[in-house]
Amino acid sequence: MLVLSRKTGESIMIGDQIEVKVLAVEGDQVKIGIVAPKAVKVHRAEVFEAIQEQNREALTFSNELLNKLKRNK
Repeated sequence: MLVLSRKTGESIMIGDQIEVKVLAVEGDQVKIGIVAPKAVKVHRAEVFEAIQEQNREALTFSNELLNKLKRNK
């Protein structure tokens, strides 16, 4: 893990197309802005994890459905 210190208004670059900028620091909250190409999906970690879990559940359901269909032939 790379750990960087940044002040309000400063940013870091990830590759040559993604910029993460510190917009404000208010108490224990940091507001950041992310500039990235539209093709790059940007999610909060908890949203990303929920999406991953839903994808896993969908795969499990699909396998169960396929097995059920195979048995019915």
